[in-house]
Amino acid sequence: MAAVSRLRSTMMMRLGGQGVRMAWARPMGYAAQASIEEEVWREPSRPVEAMDSQEKDRGVQWVFLGCPGVGKGTYASRLAKLLEVPHIAMGDLVRNEILQKTSMAEQLKKIMSSGQLLPDEIIFNLLTKRLEGGVSRGESGFILDGFPRTVNQAEIMDEVANIDLVVNLRLREDVLVTKCLGRRICSQCGGNFNVATIDIDGYDSVPRIYMPPLLPPPSCAEKMTIRADDTEEVVRARLRVYYEESQPVEDFYRARGMLLDFDVAGGIPETWPRLLSALNLEDKRIVSQDSRKMTA
Repeated sequence: MAAVSRLRSTMMMRLGGQGVRMAWARPMGYAAQASIEEEVWREPSRPVEAMDSQEKDRGVQWVFLGCPGVGKGTYASRLAKLLEVPHIAMGDLVRNEILQKTSMAEQLKKIMSSGQLLPDEIIFNLLTKRLEGGVSRGESGFILDGFPRTVNQAEIMDEVANIDLVVNLRLREDVLVTKCLGRRICSQCGGNFNVATIDIDGYDSVPRIYMPPLLPPPSCAEKMTIRADDTEEVVRARLRVYYEESQPVEDFYRARGMLLDFDVAGGIPETWPRLLSALNLEDKRIVSQDSRKMTA
């Protein structure tokens, strides 16, 4: 508890005494799951078009949870563009710190290569720096990806930000491992791709899952690199750590009526429209395409 108090005090002082609440005023009332206890009931979610101008100016404050490789970055970044808020991925913050060869870079590399969680002090140091920079640039709202990872972190975050909604992405473990082993990054543009073709038969009540590869364009094809932590041993270690230490975070937000469980059951073309529907949002690009098909 002493460590929690120190971290909370540090975050609050570094963000002007009032934490992120100074920059992003209040929860926006997006939906959680249907089974919400009366004392923590929240207003149902609404399409972006139904939000008033003041709410749009504030921006959403969402969190994406889920096992490594489930697609948090993919869907969080897409939603961030749609809702015009920054996508803040803890993994990216850590990798940028390593690339900049700061004093803690070697420590970060050792921890990541072992599949263990980073200490709270390091996580909050990186996150605080990123949020401070966003406030100075006039950012409104955010979608956090890969944070919080523990109940301890969730409790501290609850003190410094008004989280509206927590989206919990779920996917079968055998698919997660295959996805992680197929991940590739372009060393030039930083683009994320996946060379794995996933086609796994269903069983009992578990449906078949098909995910085509997300291949790079010709300009990136020969510049593909593999993340150092994307080995089967490390991936399975990361999953064990997640199940043991991070799943209680789901219960933390579920008890507050803020958690939306969402099962990923296919690739982006199948999953994206379903996710938008679950969030009661609308991608005008999809609507426009559907309208053209109907009039063709």
